[in-house]
Amino acid sequence: MKLFDVYPLFPIEPVKATGSWLWDSEEKKYLDLYGGHAVISIGHNHPHFVEALKNQLDKISFYSNSVKNSLQEKLADKLGSLSGYANHQLFLCNSGAEANENALKLASFVTGRKKIIAFKNAFHGRTSGAVAATDNPKIVAPFNAGHEIVFLPLNDVTAFDQAIDNTIAAVIIEGIQGVGGIQVPDDSFLKHIAQKTKQAGALLILDEVQSGYGRTGKFFAHQHAGIQADLITIAKGMGNGFPIGGVLIHPDIKPWSGMLGTTFGGNYLACAAGLAVLEVIEKENLMANAKTLGDYWMKELRSHSSILEVRGKGLMIGFDLPESLAGLRKDLLFKHFIFTGEAKPNTVRLLPSLALTKSEADILLEALTIELKPVAAL
Repeated sequence: MKLFDVYPLFPIEPVKATGSWLWDSEEKKYLDLYGGHAVISIGHNHPHFVEALKNQLDKISFYSNSVKNSLQEKLADKLGSLSGYANHQLFLCNSGAEANENALKLASFVTGRKKIIAFKNAFHGRTSGAVAATDNPKIVAPFNAGHEIVFLPLNDVTAFDQAIDNTIAAVIIEGIQGVGGIQVPDDSFLKHIAQKTKQAGALLILDEVQSGYGRTGKFFAHQHAGIQADLITIAKGMGNGFPIGGVLIHPDIKPWSGMLGTTFGGNYLACAAGLAVLEVIEKENLMANAKTLGDYWMKELRSHSSILEVRGKGLMIGFDLPESLAGLRKDLLFKHFIFTGEAKPNTVRLLPSLALTKSEADILLEALTIELKPVAAL
């Protein structure tokens, strides 16, 4: 049997990792500034994370959600405490797409409506409702296209006010758009849509799958705007590589048996991983580190005249390049052994571990000085 060939792959096979570093099958060492799409939040193979999973494996790894699992309650308590959402409820699942599916479903249940407002360049997943709310027609199959989704320009108050009314079930927005190229919603825009969404009787869904878990210097990116959301979706950095996702749910939304469900969501291993991540974020003060190093990187990146624009918060950064530098990401990987991400057409994305050190951050800056110098000299 062959693998279903849907992933464009680099000819690199990582076989070992620790902290912000990877080694491939040929023993080449790479600096990981992408974390497998913002997944590695506390560093590869963090000792506390590894120990928590090993210890749990020696006890019990799985049973379905038909029995009590106190690890789920411990995870919910810790998450509520660190995130500032102690009064919200937690539904555990397995991925960001699954989290967004359940958030959209809840909004429709609560409001009795089905129309959704999303935003241009949004990415919310590749499954049914999540992909319908993703602004990429190429990956939306006819089966997915029947959902009622209105796509609006990000940060356009006038367009939003014209679209929001009492037919809308939910407004879904990323704390910072990731796949869309690190597009940051204005604080004033987030405050405006939060107010107008509430007035329309709709629910506000904050997709923090990529931008959450301390990546921007606050636990959630939308907290920079001083707002609260009805539903918040999480995954990626939540498990530091172990599959886990969740939805934080407003306390006014009352559950009933069978309303949502999942076989694997909130299993023992996932909860052990999730707890370990939160404990490390807290103990090692990683949110402060994300802010400090993010501010440093953005200042230094803006000093390069050949970089067109730098956007982001904390350790979620994108910078735009001219067409003449479209090959920079590959040069960083194959000449300097640095993993980064991209967004079309020519944006480099930086999504490293929150435990990144300044000396590791400087390795990127040194590589950029080498690669951008010829362009700057022209």
